[in-house]
Amino acid sequence: MAGKLYVVATPIGNLEDLSPRALRVLRESDLIAAEDTRHTGHLLTRFEIRKPMASYHQFSEAKRSVEFLRHFEEGKTIALVSDAGMPGVSDPGERLVRAALEAGVLVEVIPGPSAPVVALAGSGLPMVPYYFGGFLPVKSGQRRKELARALARACTSVYFESPYRVVRLLEDAVAEVPSARLCLARELTKKFEEFRRGSPEELLAHFQAHEPRGEFCLVIAPPAKKKPPSEEGDSEIPEDNCSGGL
Repeated sequence: MAGKLYVVATPIGNLEDLSPRALRVLRESDLIAAEDTRHTGHLLTRFEIRKPMASYHQFSEAKRSVEFLRHFEEGKTIALVSDAGMPGVSDPGERLVRAALEAGVLVEVIPGPSAPVVALAGSGLPMVPYYFGGFLPVKSGQRRKELARALARACTSVYFESPYRVVRLLEDAVAEVPSARLCLARELTKKFEEFRRGSPEELLAHFQAHEPRGEFCLVIAPPAKKKPPSEEGDSEIPEDNCSGGL
């Protein structure tokens, strides 16, 4: 097809992180597919960009993907954005990228801010390899199982979490993985950005005394490696369960 799909990363907080290349693509595209047109509208207004938009969220992905394929047939270019960060990473986008590729549409990714990577880089915990698991489960039982899986991995794990569940998350962590080394990063790239590191018990005490606010990323360090293989049969923790990194 003659059309083209741009997958454009947008700021996760600080508008200065929108790259010149991203700005050019947004200005030159025929249509902007936005997770929330109101949210993206504010971004476009800030940079004096006037382009038609179409909503593209979890409830309209199937319908919109078909519509957008017709635009590509007409030779149009579409810029796909989410509310923040890279489309498709715990946000709508994967379905459209797959449909475009299957239809022979050229897909170009415009890189930019990514909350999991920022949280990982500032955590002070081992960075490579790492696993990204999206949002933690809402139910306590499933969340505890995921925390246990994270601590069993031979790599660092990164998750998103809602401020409304941070205290419950840490209560589960105290019960399930009390020895874990954690970092909770919030409001990344914004004025009140904060990285708080410690044990589940230490972080729970803090956020019980200070109401959690903003968007959170949880970073969980892998357990310390065992001693190198010896005659007694000791072995290091296997590293084949760390798929899922960005």
